[in-house]
Amino acid sequence: MTVTDAEVLSTAVTAALRTIDTNLAAFGDRYPGDTTVQGRYRLRPATGDVPEGGNVGWTTSFWPGMLWLAWDLSGADVYRRAAEAHTASFADRVHNGVDLDTHDLGFLYTLSCIVPWQRSGRSPARTAALAAADHLLSRVLEPAGIIQAWGDLTDPRQRGRTIIDSLMNTPLLFWASRTTGDPRYANAARRHTAQLRDHILRPDDTTFHTFYWDPETGEPLRGETEQGNSDDSCWARGQAWGIYGFALNYRYTGDVSFLRAAQRCAGYFLKHLPADRIAYWDLEFGDGSGEERDSSAAAIAVCGLLELATQSGVGTYRAAAGDILQSLINGYATAPGSTASDSTAPDSTAAGSTALLLHGVYDKPKGVGVDEGNLWGDYFYLEALARVTLPDWTDPW
Repeated sequence: MTVTDAEVLSTAVTAALRTIDTNLAAFGDRYPGDTTVQGRYRLRPATGDVPEGGNVGWTTSFWPGMLWLAWDLSGADVYRRAAEAHTASFADRVHNGVDLDTHDLGFLYTLSCIVPWQRSGRSPARTAALAAADHLLSRVLEPAGIIQAWGDLTDPRQRGRTIIDSLMNTPLLFWASRTTGDPRYANAARRHTAQLRDHILRPDDTTFHTFYWDPETGEPLRGETEQGNSDDSCWARGQAWGIYGFALNYRYTGDVSFLRAAQRCAGYFLKHLPADRIAYWDLEFGDGSGEERDSSAAAIAVCGLLELATQSGVGTYRAAAGDILQSLINGYATAPGSTASDSTAPDSTAAGSTALLLHGVYDKPKGVGVDEGNLWGDYFYLEALARVTLPDWTDPW
């Protein structure tokens, strides 16, 4: 498929919007869990003082993010109104200090607050996003200059650790510098990205999931995995974050080494795809391994490859993105009547699923969300559809 195959794409968009309609009726301004359970999203479990369906965890913003995309793709005001209704929850979350000990503030506040600020100019969304950027800046650990990924900054297990996903969180900091004129945010983002370029990206073009620095001296220590098959394997979703994240950081900085890092991640990812072009959950696995695919890694990679094509001018990235997106539409999306075009694709007949994409993997080593839909996979699949169907569309990153 080319990414201009209008009929195929229109059918895919229509099917995705139907699924979003189902979820909007079920959840409204509440939040679904990270992944489906037996094919269906349920309300996010209660935790601490946060009730069932509350705004906690790192994935909640993908739900309003999808609603904004649905508005872009359809023009229907029902989606805009539903998306705007979430801004207050994220403002309350950051101002009340609810579950903020994470680098994923970039995911959380880019989609929930920067987007409505850009669309409507409403100051509470801007104020909340800047508060989140300030909190993210407080997670920079000197002298290494990295943004700690998880946990309280005094947690000895987490101190000095960052992860490849963090490349998608730096746009919040670049936005904050552009909005306020304060260069501290952008400087921290650029330094952090340079550290990941030099240490989380290996000489063979694979990536570590996580990497540790000595928090006192700044010395780089070791790479590990949390969700990959082993410390030395190549976790598929992490490699996809590398494609997209390094490309975005190049967009903001013009640092050609970041563009090269994105190209290195893309080259390895594309060389290690199976016959139907949808990655297994770790790139060391291939057809015949009996392991699960991760459709969310594929969706992220599509967006990253399209961004990389724009930034580099290399058309083969766009063609590769089109091939992967075609396979997602044919064999992994919950479009009514879709059929797998390749015999190696998993069965796509998940009757009644409320995910946009089937066959995702959250955390295989821990047995979490294996062969299920997930919010980030759904979001980036819909973002991919927006990228290829709306010529003048501007992504939120």
